[in-house]
Parts: sequence; structure tokens; C-alpha cells
Amino acid sequence: MDEYWSPSELGRHLMKVRERSGIKQADLAKRVSLSPAVLSRIESGDRPVAVEEVQDILAQLATPEAEDLSKALRRNWQVLPRPPLDHADQDLLWEAEQVARELVALRDQPDTPHAFERRLSEYVDELGRGAAMLLKREHQIAFIGSIGVGKSTAICKMTGLEVPKDDGTLTPVLEVGGGGITVCEVHLRTGPEFGLIVEPKSDDELRLDVLDLADSILKATPSPENDGPSSQEAQGVSKEVARALRNMSGLAIQRTKGADGKRITFDPAKQLAAEFPTQREFVVEVLSRMDLHRRDKRDIWYDSSSGKSPKAWLRDMFSAINNGKSSDFTLPRRIEVVIPDKLLQVADLTVRFIDTKGIDRNAAREDIETHFDDTHTLAVLCSPFNNAPAAEARLLLERAKDAGVRALDVNTALLVLPRPSEALAMKDDATSIPVDSVQEGYELKGEQIALALDPLGLQDLGVAFYNANEDPATDAQQFLLERLNRARASFRTRLSEATTGARALLQNHGEERVLAVLRDASETLRTWASMNAAVPAVQAHVQESLVAQIQVAYASTVRAAVRREGEWPQLSYSHHIGYGARRLAVMALEKAVNDFAGHCKILASTPRYAEATDLLTQAVRVLTTSYEELLRKVQLMGQTVFKDALKADTSFWQICVEEWGQGSGYKSRVAAHNKDWFDNEARRKLEDELKALVAREWTRALANVTELLEPNA
Repeated sequence: MDEYWSPSELGRHLMKVRERSGIKQADLAKRVSLSPAVLSRIESGDRPVAVEEVQDILAQLATPEAEDLSKALRRNWQVLPRPPLDHADQDLLWEAEQVARELVALRDQPDTPHAFERRLSEYVDELGRGAAMLLKREHQIAFIGSIGVGKSTAICKMTGLEVPKDDGTLTPVLEVGGGGITVCEVHLRTGPEFGLIVEPKSDDELRLDVLDLADSILKATPSPENDGPSSQEAQGVSKEVARALRNMSGLAIQRTKGADGKRITFDPAKQLAAEFPTQREFVVEVLSRMDLHRRDKRDIWYDSSSGKSPKAWLRDMFSAINNGKSSDFTLPRRIEVVIPDKLLQVADLTVRFIDTKGIDRNAAREDIETHFDDTHTLAVLCSPFNNAPAAEARLLLERAKDAGVRALDVNTALLVLPRPSEALAMKDDATSIPVDSVQEGYELKGEQIALALDPLGLQDLGVAFYNANEDPATDAQQFLLERLNRARASFRTRLSEATTGARALLQNHGEERVLAVLRDASETLRTWASMNAAVPAVQAHVQESLVAQIQVAYASTVRAAVRREGEWPQLSYSHHIGYGARRLAVMALEKAVNDFAGHCKILASTPRYAEATDLLTQAVRVLTTSYEELLRKVQLMGQTVFKDALKADTSFWQICVEEWGQGSGYKSRVAAHNKDWFDNEARRKLEDELKALVAREWTRALANVTELLEPNA
């Protein structure tokens, strides 16, 4: 037992079981002939404890919980990883462990036929994958939405991260406004105390940000390339980053009122530009003013000597770091907010909230889309009420579908954030009569959302409404808990199905009658694999997503990406090329994978193949898993090989850089250069290599299926 559990883990659970039994430590010590001091040291983890001692203590407690712990301690895990003692799915995992042992023992026998050995091995692997999903209890909830939608306010409301203002009303701890407030992605997690952990931008990243700021300041008038609205983002740097950089360098815009009451604005950055008129001189001066060598702090924790309440301190310190007003911190890439309270009232899971950077025109960002393909992340698409589901949400869902992301109905949800009176303004489409209640308005909007999502096959997507000003926070909390529980339930179902299928295989593998049916079904599947061995050609290219996003993004965003050789959070070349590569594979193979599942389902429902149901369902799972792995490999190859080729081609980037300042049509000219680059013979060869990878991996995926099949008699 010492090999499995540390004294601290054992002691912690012994103490928990004892306390829940209602027995005092001193009374239990007498029953087991230990001194109270020794039992105290055992519970604190300071004294190693033997198996016999633990079982004796648990026997004296004699509660169902003590019996469960005793049973868990007696289990010897050989194939699957041992779960923590407090894991809620101990029994399900133990059942899978027992089946896995039988599978391994039979697989390792020297006379096991090859096809049967492959089926046994595949089940062992599948049980391992299913157990790993359940064993991981760290989940993320990523809130995604356009700037100004209100997701930061909603997060603070539902987690109780609010502090009272002078008038008694509550204000969020996270800095909020009309959008464009936070400089980076913000994570919230539970920890020992209130604090902030900052992941900083590198000096090179910061220099490029200052270079963007310099462009916007050194120009007397907006450039004609800036095709977006009149905003700091359109002028080359987002307003929140510009604000932080100005504060860090002592160049904040100053506003005062004159004697006539009119506002007077003074921009010290423009005065500095007059002294240092060239871009290089200006950038060097700004960076030197920041004292970056002093900004080396990475975390800060609440100290009661600040004279503030913990949440008030957290609000002020977050604001200082976010706005570049703390001399100890540089510009953050990510801020982690740590609080001692649980974000959600769930006993056995660790939950982290992610407040993503607001979407400003370009929703197809790497930092956002990465959340859709993570089984332990719930992607919550936040949408305004009136146009729900928002265009950004629909686009992200459509792109996820096009990329072959499965289980969107489990790992994605829509959170509609109404403002006061919006729900009551709803009218029945048939009668034009206003609704009688907020709840009725929510229901009516819910029907409209289902219709809008129907073309994507997501009409049953989880939807909730949360007016942070009026609705109880428990409504939003309960919705998120339900979605997390649904994800956990899907993990249990996956492991249970694998366990059940493996048991059926073990029970029936020796019967001749069953073997005959398996051979018949195997021949059918082998024929299907042979007929679908070739990868269909598709009329698409890896660069299509990238070129489309260049046309959608702000001109300044395109310029920032070009200046950084294609790697910019708002527009990442490697992300879009990887997405494009994955989309090619989906276009070519998704239909075949779905057809195979349908084919096996029809066979399984036929009485003739009743004994082959386990083989058929396993074949579907194997092909699906292999296909998902194929997509990941193709995406990675697309990201890697094209990124390397782009990085090596300095002349391409120089041509794109030189397009800035040449008048209107900047994005179209850059897009044209990109098309020419990808149309080059060398890049076509890269795409051919990508297609060859798809073909090889598809052959391997089909082989993974056919290796399960019984040979002909």
C-alpha cells in the first residue's frame, strides 16, 4: 500500500471519514489502542501508516464511507492508473481494471490468433483512454464573445467577485466597460488565498507592440489602409494595449478643462514624437522609459496591511496590472486571478474559468478555436439577446463543424446575456403580441435560436439566459454545472461501453457459432474498406481560411501579423493553415466515416449479425478514433511545414510590409501576395505532401479496422 498512497493522502481521507462518522479523535484512538498524538500524526500525514493499522481504524469506524475506503485500499491496480481515493468513479474504474486484466492475460498467451489479439489490444487501449478521461478532473469553462457583450460582468456576478462602491451598489472585480478593457486573456481559479499571477509578454513581443504604437502616433492623419472604424484598433494597436503601453512609459493622454469649461487634451506621446521623429528613435525612447529591467515581478498576494478588503485589493491590483500602472509588472500575456472560494459548487472537480479576449471583427482566432477540440473544456459562446445566436457564435460553430470537431452538443453551450427589458420586448411571431414575462421572452428567443442552429445540426445545443443585473447567479451556475455533469456522464458512458464490449468479447470468443457470424460480418466490413480505400479528391486548398480572414480583419491587424512573420494573436498564419489542412481532410473523409458508422449500425440491427454487434460497434469506435487522430496529425503538419516555409521566405514578408503606405486596397494587395505565394510550385508540393499524409493515415485507419476482423474460414 505504501507504493500507492502517500501518508498525507491516507491521513487526509482517514480524517475525513472519521469526522463524517461523528467520532472524536480521542475516542477513536482508544478503540484502536493508539495514543491521540499518534492518531493525530497519522491524520496529518506526519507518520507513515501500515495496511493493518488503516484497516483496523476503518473497521472501528464501521460506516459505509469507511467500508468504501477500506475496499479502495484493498484494490491492486495493474493495468489502469490508480484513481485518487476520493474519486467518485472508483467502482466504474475498478470494473474496467478487472476486465483489462483479463484482456491482457488472454492477449499475452502465445497461441492467441492475430485478429483476436488485435481486438484484445484495442480494448485495452480503449479502456485506458476512457479511464484517462475520467481520471482527469481538471475542467475549464471558456467564455467567448464579442467585445462589450458583458461576459466579464457575468463571470464576476456568478462567482461573487464584486465589491461595493461608495453608493452601496456592487461593481465587478475584473475591470469592465464598453469592451476593449482587458489587455489579455484572464484565468480564474481557486487557490489558497487572493492573488494574481502574471504570464508576461517577452521583450521582443513588447518591442513589436511599441512599434505598432509608434506607427499610430507618428502619423499625423489616419492612413487610407485603415478600412475599419475610427478607433485605436484601426490605427495599428488595440486601445487597451495602447493605454497600457502609454501608462508604462509615462505617456498617458492628459485631459483637463479650461477656464471656459471646454475639455483640453494633451498627448505627451505626440510631443515626444516631435523630439524623436523617426520610428527607431521613438521606439527606443519609449522602451527606455518603461524600465523593463525593473518590471520582473510575476505574482502578488493579498496582504491585510494594505488596509483594503481582499476583493477591493484584488480589483485595484488587477486594474493596475491590466492598465500598465504597476511599476513591478510588464505587459501581461495572461493574468491568472486566484481566489480562495470555489468558482462552482462541485465537490470532486477542479474548475477554471477563462475570460477570453473579446472578439473584434475576427472570430476565427487560435486562442478561441483551440477550446472547441478539448474534451475537458466547455466552450461557452456568449451572445447578446436581440441577435442571438450572434454571428460570431454561428461562425465559430460552423468552423468547428467544418474542422470535424465532434461532441459539440456536449462540449459547447450558448449563454445569452440579455440587458434589462430586452426579454419583455419580445413579441410572438404569429400574433405580434408582447410576452407577459421575462421567462416567456426567454422561451420565445430559445425557439428562434434552435431554428437558427438547425442548419448546423445543433438545434439541441445547450442554451441559457442570464441577465447579470436581474437574474439570480444560481441560474447561471446551475447551467454550467449541468453542462459539466453532462461531459462527465459522456466519459462514463464511453468507459462503460468499452467495458461491456470487452466482457462480451471475453465471454463469446470460443464459440464456433459466434465465430461463423464474426467471419461473415468481417467479410462485409473488409469489402467496405476495400471499396473506400482511395481518398476522394476535393476542390479546396489549405490557404482558403487564411485568405478569407485577411479580407475580414482590420488592415492594421493584417499589418501586425505581417510584421511578426504571420504569428499574431488576432491573425495567426499557422493556425489558419492548420485549420485549412484539417478542413481538407474532413471534406475528403467525413462522409466515409459517417457512412461506415451507418453501415455497421444497419448490420448490428439485423438478426443474422446479432452475435457480431460487439465487433461492429468496436470497429466504428476504432475508425472514429483513428480518424480523429488523422485530423490532428494533418492539422499539425499543415501548421508546421508551411510555418517553416513562411519563416524562411524573408522576401515574401518584405513585399507584404512594403504594401503599407501605398494607398487604399492594402488588404487586397496582401491577400494577392499570399495567393501567389501558395500558388508557387514549391508550396503546391507541400500541399501534395499533405494530401499524401492524409492518404497514408487513411490507409492506416482502415488497417486498424481490418486487423480486428476474423480471417476467412
